[in-house]
Amino acid sequence: MLPAFAILLLFQCLGEGAIFLLGLPVPGPVAGMILLFISLLLWPALQTRIEAAANELLRHLSLLFVPAGVGIVAAAGSGSGHWLAIIASLIASTLLTLAVTALVLKGMKPEGEGDA
Repeated sequence: MLPAFAILLLFQCLGEGAIFLLGLPVPGPVAGMILLFISLLLWPALQTRIEAAANELLRHLSLLFVPAGVGIVAAAGSGSGHWLAIIASLIASTLLTLAVTALVLKGMKPEGEGDA
């Protein structure tokens, strides 16, 4: 399993390096995932090498959210006095997400299907 983790870390590092060299406004791990996806399309045998490690990471995915939660709590003090703007933006973004999701689902509905 250690070689599989090394492969996953290699792609993350490749993504970080590519973003640094090209100066793109994309997070390095996202670029690494795109590179990994392309590699999986080109070499399907790579999937069998990293599948066990990827599944193990997914099993413990909730632990990876702990640092983000700590960051939110630590930054909460700097939001004092801006709670109305924060709440308004949360409500607006939630409503916008619901509307876009509804429009996408409506657009994906087959033509001949009637409305319920």
